[in-house]
Amino acid sequence: MTETLLLAAATLLAGSLAGMELCSWGVVHPALGRLDHLEEIHAEKAMYRRFGIVQAPQMAATVTVATLTAVVSSGQIAMYAGIASACLAGMLVLTFAGNMPINVAVLGWEEPGDPNEWRRLRRRWDAIHTVRTVLDSAAFVLLVIACLHA
Repeated sequence: MTETLLLAAATLLAGSLAGMELCSWGVVHPALGRLDHLEEIHAEKAMYRRFGIVQAPQMAATVTVATLTAVVSSGQIAMYAGIASACLAGMLVLTFAGNMPINVAVLGWEEPGDPNEWRRLRRRWDAIHTVRTVLDSAAFVLLVIACLHA
């Protein structure tokens, strides 16, 4: 029973996280990138503040519950949950090592700043975010597969 509840919770959390990341990657940031320079800066700062409040606890909860699922499970469920946990842990490492320093730079950006430097920061953030989105999505798919084995 505990295994099933943890697996359901991990899958729900991972699906929500992957959905948020996919929306950010495929819809929100491409749209913001088409704004005028200062408008984009203002929008990105507002988004970073909000995502930080919502996503930080969700990321921690998703990694924790997926890892607990792998620990208490056995067989194929443990294997899929373990690989999903590794994907989520990789995402978290990229977040702290790559995206977070850029987020801090964006939040402290002095306006208007150098548009070329801004573009460079955004391209780097987008590249790291793309990898994070793939890892989050893979974790969700792996947990769905684990559910099929439950």
